[in-house]
Amino acid sequence: MSIENIISKGVSDALKALYGVEAAPETIIPQTTKKEFEGNLTVVVFPFLKGSRKAPEATALEIGEWLKENVPAIGDFNAVKGFLNLTIAPGFWLSQLQEIAADKNFGIRKADENSDLVMVEYSSPNTNKPLHLGHVRNNLLGYSLACILEANGHKVVKTNIVNDRGIHICKSMLAWQKWGNGVTPETAGKKGDHLIGDFYVEFDKHYKAEIKELMERENMTEDEAKGASTLMAEAREMLRKWEAGDPEVRQLWKKMNEWVYAGFDETYKRLGVDFDKIYYESDTYLEGKDLVLGGIEKGIMYRKEDGSVWADLTQDGLDHKLLLRADGTSVYMTQDIGTAKLRYQDFPIDKMIYVVGNEQNYHFQVLSLLLDKLGFKWGKDLTHFSYGMVELPEGKMKSREGTVVDADDLIDDMIKGAAETSADRFADMDPEEAAEISRMVGLGALKYFLLKVDPRKNMLFNPKESIDFNGNTGPFLQYTYARIRSVIRRADDFESCNMSGALPNQKECALIQKIADFPNVVKDAGTSYSPALIANYAYDLAKEYNQFYHDYSILKEENPAVRCMRLHLSAVVARTLKSAVKLLGMEMPERM
Repeated sequence: MSIENIISKGVSDALKALYGVEAAPETIIPQTTKKEFEGNLTVVVFPFLKGSRKAPEATALEIGEWLKENVPAIGDFNAVKGFLNLTIAPGFWLSQLQEIAADKNFGIRKADENSDLVMVEYSSPNTNKPLHLGHVRNNLLGYSLACILEANGHKVVKTNIVNDRGIHICKSMLAWQKWGNGVTPETAGKKGDHLIGDFYVEFDKHYKAEIKELMERENMTEDEAKGASTLMAEAREMLRKWEAGDPEVRQLWKKMNEWVYAGFDETYKRLGVDFDKIYYESDTYLEGKDLVLGGIEKGIMYRKEDGSVWADLTQDGLDHKLLLRADGTSVYMTQDIGTAKLRYQDFPIDKMIYVVGNEQNYHFQVLSLLLDKLGFKWGKDLTHFSYGMVELPEGKMKSREGTVVDADDLIDDMIKGAAETSADRFADMDPEEAAEISRMVGLGALKYFLLKVDPRKNMLFNPKESIDFNGNTGPFLQYTYARIRSVIRRADDFESCNMSGALPNQKECALIQKIADFPNVVKDAGTSYSPALIANYAYDLAKEYNQFYHDYSILKEENPAVRCMRLHLSAVVARTLKSAVKLLGMEMPERM
């Protein structure tokens, strides 16, 4: 039983014994004692005053005395007004350390046959461009969230919807036709997603030039020029042909998408993320169209004179939402309706979570409403895991202008930066080991920096700041872990030593308490969908351990029981750190 549960039950028993008051233990929630007060955990007694009919401090003192006499885990206490600060007996913390050391899966719950099934959608790339920094944050958040939900005992399906059709895809295809001269990834010496991204930028360059020329030559406004653009008209015609199943357009589309998928797979592998099921918009949009057209018959949607189909959501406090264009082509909303239907056919989903940036908040409001109106009972229960945007010191990214931070380039730069920063540390390693550790450190720095921030907030990503062995960074956690592993390797008697008789000091008790809190942090991160809670817990644990390591001897400790206890305490810290950062998708090097 955790110390929190022991205290909750103890206080419940004390209230009954002292005042005849019945209070369910689950309603009594101890909090970590503030650093300016003595104690490990604090109970607020104000809710008990009606039963005690005494002043707050008197009530706290009476409950504290009862706990000290009747609950062996309580070593001492003090009362500050209505706050009962409890000091846990060192012997209890020693037993906690022994229990945690014996539990190889401490803090991690396993799913069973009764666990609910959660589907997490993340990534959602377009096949007209490579993955960029924004996608990196999305992928890391989605993957980490899936890991955290799994660690809370849920069954999890990781899924991706690839936006492989639409006007943006046709722009890249048209540009390749016009200016590609038959180039392939092999002949260009480029990843397929990069090559296609180049043609998306190429289309935009020619399109802007055409708009400028029309405005100058024909004296048009910008909107008039856009309406008169022959290049955009060709792209729209290509989309119409694609939806009509034109064999030539479909063959080109398939070939170019295969180039992109190969590129995506390589980037996903480098990032360390994966998926259990990938859906493609080209397979799901027709399902969506059928549902939308069926919605007209049910009076949920309506058709305008130009043939376009809309949903009137004004009674729900929203506006009119376009679902099918006048030419019959579908929009993202149509695809998402169809994808949702297919997913619930494929899996017995209890919870659906979409990991998508906060610029799409309105989109998911509408999707939830439309699914509900179409008769899908799970429509109102979908969750939009809305996260903030990543910005750079230089400002926002724009993919059509080719000014994004490419994911592959970013990964390369992070690994290179880790290698340069750690050159002195890796001097005694063979090049292969140094390269592998540089990869772990570079990616660890990237993942931790992007995940330590509250996901709801916009954030500024600074690569140089992320690779620091002393700050709130991934490399700091990795270095702490490697340091502990080095200590354990040098302890010949680690497996056979005996810690019986050792009593942890105040610093060691605080460290054990921090470790013991790991299951609560995992639970809170799963409830609030926040990898940042895991990241910051890991940092606090590493920081606290390093203070302990600085203040106390481990291998040179003369008392064998104390030496053994500190070795096992160190090993448990290392294991807990590794378990925590694994939920962030990070790897831990055994030495650095």
